[in-house]
Amino acid sequence: MKIVKTVEEWNEIYSTIKNKKIGFVPTMGGLHKGHLSLVKKSQEQNDITVVSVYLNPTQFNDKKDLATYPANFDDDVRLLEQNNADYLFAPTYSVIYPDDYRYKVSENDLSRILCGASRPGHFDGVLTVVMKLLNIIRPENAYFGEKDFQQYKLLDGMVKAFFMNVNIIPCPIVREENGLAISSRNRKLSETGLKTAPKLHEVLTDKSSLEEKKAELEKAGFKIDYLTEQDGRLYAAVFLEDVRLIDNVRCE
Repeated sequence: MKIVKTVEEWNEIYSTIKNKKIGFVPTMGGLHKGHLSLVKKSQEQNDITVVSVYLNPTQFNDKKDLATYPANFDDDVRLLEQNNADYLFAPTYSVIYPDDYRYKVSENDLSRILCGASRPGHFDGVLTVVMKLLNIIRPENAYFGEKDFQQYKLLDGMVKAFFMNVNIIPCPIVREENGLAISSRNRKLSETGLKTAPKLHEVLTDKSSLEEKKAELEKAGFKIDYLTEQDGRLYAAVFLEDVRLIDNVRCE
């Protein structure tokens, strides 16, 4: 696996592989089995798989959350090498934002609800950085996990709105055996928190009403940001030990 840190270096590489089908997996680091499932899907469907690791500050409205984000670059490199990724794109802020984030991509509907309602500016940062990464890497296919289903819908809408020549491919949520959606943020939970966290998925999938679900989660120790149904899917964001966890399931 080759590690690439600048746009210029990638452009040189791209000129030699542009006739091959390129798959792309953007990440913020802290890689886990969920990310690796995206890498595997890309490898199945493309000739070349590129993974990016970039902890994007513009999508964090909480600076403490950014400072404590559980990622270790050396661990990520080792995992990607073990899983046979072809290229790792690992830019710095100045590479991604030569304009210092003066220009940004915004969406005025879906980005204002759910996670967007309590995280102002979050999706502006997400859409902007992903557009930049897609423009740099120029893949045919890009892979995103359905745990961030709202994010997937926004990114899919963005590439269609701007006529971008890339397929946004959603991939199923990867879960622990106990149902907990795998997330980098799970590492911030205590041992007690890790035992409680699977309750979120358990409650989302039971047959109770929304109000009953909220009461059951609060009783279990979760602080609810939102729990709501939208377009045939049940979305939740909660805090457990000050760690924000999200999940979603199709409505039965």
